[in-house]
Formats: sequence, structure tokens, C-alpha cells
Amino acid sequence: MLGRAANGVYWMARYLERAENTARLIDVGFHLALTGSSKDSQHDEWRSVLTTAGLIEDYEALYSDFSGPQVFNYILRDPENPGSVLKMLEYARTNARVVRTSITNSVWEATNEGWMTLKDMLARPVRETNLGEVLTAIRRTGTLVRGALEGTMLRNEVYNFARIGTFIERADNTARILDVKYYVLLPSNAWVGSNLDNQQWDTLLRSVAGNRAFSWLNAGSMDPREIARFLILDSQFPRSLVFCAEKIRGNLAGLAKEYGGETSAHELLRDKLSRLHQIDVEEIFDQGLHEFLQDFITRTNEVGAVIAADYRFTE
Repeated sequence: MLGRAANGVYWMARYLERAENTARLIDVGFHLALTGSSKDSQHDEWRSVLTTAGLIEDYEALYSDFSGPQVFNYILRDPENPGSVLKMLEYARTNARVVRTSITNSVWEATNEGWMTLKDMLARPVRETNLGEVLTAIRRTGTLVRGALEGTMLRNEVYNFARIGTFIERADNTARILDVKYYVLLPSNAWVGSNLDNQQWDTLLRSVAGNRAFSWLNAGSMDPREIARFLILDSQFPRSLVFCAEKIRGNLAGLAKEYGGETSAHELLRDKLSRLHQIDVEEIFDQGLHEFLQDFITRTNEVGAVIAADYRFTE
């Protein structure tokens, strides 16, 4: 299973998760831009979407303004964008095809059919009138593949590598969205404890599909510290940093059982988890939320790199 096959299922899962996360980000940016009070504020929202997606520098090398259709078409389908959603889905399908004999028919069919559907939908420029349909199809593809994986795969190394890929990508996404909210949208240190716009914080939660779960736990309050605690430390929320790290730990334990021993990745992740379990939100803000999140992103990428080295595969 090591090497090429491990690489295939790991990156198949990562690209599918990344595509879904990007679709959620575009959806939130679109709805927030619609409520913008001015053209400048709408452009600021789209600029923040590009920043969160890590595409701002490449975009600015090609375009000088931030109109909605131009931005979301660049992210979704622009051939000049090697990190477009269309490319992500193509990479996911390519990796699934490489490991075709290691995944079930259901997983392959969900991945392949999702790719074919979206390839057709993204063959033409997306308009505001059909953007919602496109984003729903992207999210549905990720949901169907995960459902097929959960419902039909043996709990073996294939399953474990796919799940590790999913949760490394998801943890990275949650950390980046929270960091950009703090560092770009509201760069002033005065935001902590101040009366901030509830719509902005609701938007942050919607971008990680956490608005309803947060309201259940916090009676609709939009306290910034509680939102940070929820997204970082709440083990009930499936996109929180601690939840993702715990899932990676569980699947690494599965690999250790499969191969008869642990690797350096296990020790690195234990250290990472111990930090998450020992810190509270007050300590995070004392340290600096931006600094904490940047350290988390760096360590998450390090875990991914060590896993790849330990099990002898690369991107």
C-alpha cells in the first residue's frame, strides 16, 4: 500500500476537501458582498476571499479589480489559475484513478461522476444567477465521496490515509479562515472585547459550516473569544482544530496497528495535541491569535510532510 497508492488516496481526499472548503468560502463571500454598502466594500470582501484561498498574489498579477464574477470565475475555473476548483477536482479524479483498484466502486463513481458534472458546469463562465447551483454541486461531490468512503470502505490503510488527508486539509482551512478574519478583515487589536458587527462573525462561522452549531452552544451570542474557542478547542465541532487533530491521531493509530509500529509522525502529533489540550482561549489571546494560528498551520504542514516521509510518498 505504501508509496504511490498511499499518495493517491491521501491527495484524492485533500483535493476534494479543499474544493469543498473553497466553495463554502465563495458562497459566504458572495452573500456578504451582496449586502455590502458600497462597491469598495464589496471588492474588499472578494479580496479577502482571495487572500484566504491563498490566491491573492497570482490574481493581482493578472487583474487589477475585484468584481465578483471575475473573482469567483478565477477561483472556480480560470485556466490561468493552477489552484482553481476545476483543477482540484481534476487532481482528485486523477489520484482516484491511480488507486482505482484500492477503492470501492462507490468511491470511484462518486468522484468520477462529480468531476464529470462539474467539468460540464464549469465549461462556461459562471454567472451570479447560477453560482449557487455550481457551489452546491461542488459541496455535494465532497459529501457523496465521503459518504461512499464511510459506507463502503474497509477500515484499512486506504481508509486511514484518505481520512488523514481530509482532516489535515480541513484543519489547515479552519485555521486560515480564522486567521484571515482576525488579520485582514479586522486588523485592529481593539476588536477583542469590542462590539463587532455580528454579521461579520456569522459570516466567519458560515464559511466553516459552523453557524448553527455555534448558536446551539452559545444561544446566538457572537462573542469573538467564544467563536475562537469554538473553532479551535471545541471537540464536538467536526471542523475545529482539536477535532481534526484527534481524527488524524486516530487514523495514525490505525496505520500503526496495520504496519506493526509507530513512526516519527505519531510522536510529532502527540506533541501537537498535547499543546491543544493544555491551552485555553485566554492563553491563546495572550500569546496572540495570529501567532498561534500561524504556528498551528506550520505544525500541521509539518505533520503532513513527516507522514509522507514516514510512509514514503510525496505530492
